[in-house]
Amino acid sequence: MHKPLIYCLNPDCPQPQNRDRNQVCQECGFNLRLKDRYLALELIGQGGFGRTFLALDEGKSPAIPCVIKQLLPQGLALPTLQKAKALFEQEALLLSELGHHPQIPTLLAYFEQDQHFYLVQDFIDGTNLAQVVAEEGAFSESQIWSLLDELLPVLQFIHDRHIIHRDIKPKNIIRRSPLPVSGQLVLVDFGAAQLVTGSTALKIGTSIGSPEYVAPEQARGKAVFASDLYSLGVSCISLLTGISPFDLFDVGNDSWVWRDYLTQQVSDSLTEILDKLIQNALTYRFQSATEVMQAINRARGRSGLKSQLLEKTTNLIAKPAPLWQCRHTFTHKLGVNSVAVSGKGNCLASGSDDKKIRLWDLNTLTTIYTLAGHTDVINSVAFSPDGTILASGSDDQMIKLWNLNAGGELYTLTGHTHKVKSVVFSPDGQYLASGSWDKTVKVWNVQTGELVCTIASHSLQVSSVAFSPCGTVLASASFDRTVRLWHLQVKEDGKLLPQLRETLVGHTWAVLAVAFSRDGKMLATGSDDNTIQLWNWETGQSIRTILGHSWSVTALVFSCDGETLVSGSWDKTIKLWQVKTGQEIATLVEHSDLVSAVAIDPNGLLIVSGSKDKAIKLWEKDEG
Repeated sequence: MHKPLIYCLNPDCPQPQNRDRNQVCQECGFNLRLKDRYLALELIGQGGFGRTFLALDEGKSPAIPCVIKQLLPQGLALPTLQKAKALFEQEALLLSELGHHPQIPTLLAYFEQDQHFYLVQDFIDGTNLAQVVAEEGAFSESQIWSLLDELLPVLQFIHDRHIIHRDIKPKNIIRRSPLPVSGQLVLVDFGAAQLVTGSTALKIGTSIGSPEYVAPEQARGKAVFASDLYSLGVSCISLLTGISPFDLFDVGNDSWVWRDYLTQQVSDSLTEILDKLIQNALTYRFQSATEVMQAINRARGRSGLKSQLLEKTTNLIAKPAPLWQCRHTFTHKLGVNSVAVSGKGNCLASGSDDKKIRLWDLNTLTTIYTLAGHTDVINSVAFSPDGTILASGSDDQMIKLWNLNAGGELYTLTGHTHKVKSVVFSPDGQYLASGSWDKTVKVWNVQTGELVCTIASHSLQVSSVAFSPCGTVLASASFDRTVRLWHLQVKEDGKLLPQLRETLVGHTWAVLAVAFSRDGKMLATGSDDNTIQLWNWETGQSIRTILGHSWSVTALVFSCDGETLVSGSWDKTIKLWQVKTGQEIATLVEHSDLVSAVAIDPNGLLIVSGSKDKAIKLWEKDEG
């Protein structure tokens, strides 16, 4: 078997293909290894400002495929060249900000070498949809519904981070091969993206997109978030007909005529969705991906399409009476990311996108007070065991400890270099653990605010942390699809020595939530793959996989007796599961947007849920 050729990245090399894995090119002497680890194997794309290569990352064991993008602006004047370099760097920063979403290629590296600039990204093994339709024919209606289901959440994720893609088209949507459990479609090529900050827009590319798919306002240089929705809609009608969008628009009458080219019957529900996506006038178009998803849910209800979520909702409605009822709703000005109930069950804390923490009295259902001090989104809140201290973690990279008796700030803990996504107290209240997108877990002394240990073993962002009931084991969940269990040994100087006890591997996408049962015998994990895994954490063995959510599982909590597991999901539902069997007990369906947090009061009589719909809902068991 022949070894793959190594491609020389010198644009002036007369014979760039090297048969041997030398350090330098056999023809021109150019360094073949970028950063002593990345090897270009094959030229797979070339444009006016750069080239793209299939490559190999030999810094991993075993070596893994990746993609190298080389900035190569030919024949540009110095000012234009400098601008191109600046834009290339801004694209790298933008991709870095997006993090590690499973349906967006991850930025692995950005650097300059030998006076050339490079981006290194994940290699996505698959076929773009332009090729798929060319090889397999026009898409069916069910394929279009699936495409919308997969890509609308990705667009909302991007738009929530103030980014407009500006070049959505079938060629920039890749269908993975082999097909995974979820997330089979990946959105690529952010070279034309635009970052919106406040009232201004920073252009991250030199292109305004592809003329066939570009929205009218974007063609005039005024792209908005709805411009991406327009391009997505045009992509859908092109895939549905197998015809170029240029031929689907009647210029004389200034209208789309895509229905005239259909070779299959399409429901009125889908037609209405697509027609509103491709409206020329912004005021008549969908304004957000969330709005489209809500319209799809309504459309499916009218048409009777049998989606998994609709079937389960229908089954729930058919039951004689729900087990839980929503008794009260609190609200923030923006989405709610975290909720926590105090140990006595009389106080509720919530953290929100509005940068505020609110304390609520669960007996009188009134606001106690608001804590302000963070400068960015609040992702996590947690009560100390005695209820006197509240911890909060934020996108501002800080953790704050609040004295609840005085209503003021106790400490600000700094050290993380990226967003803090999760905070949790040890059962004795002596320590606080925090998980961050900087890929680390940190443990702090609550009394002094001192950092007592840093755990840096995950390869991607840490999304959630949890202490075992005994307090000697700390679990960390990560986008790297693993959960790691750490035994925390106290040293003589008061520092903690973390020792890796077990790595749990089983999820196919990012692990977003982790929770111990109250008796400490079981661990539950929730993932972007839409599943929940129950583990015997002492042996590292999976007990069972729980299926039922139709979108990412973002929050988990066990009931006090350990018999019930409560989960929250981006599918807008809260589900209750019987732990022994994995069977669904109930589904709570009043939220209108993603469910981001769940909590249970110490008596097990109240479930609290927080959602991106700005609401906190209190659910009580209906004994009748």
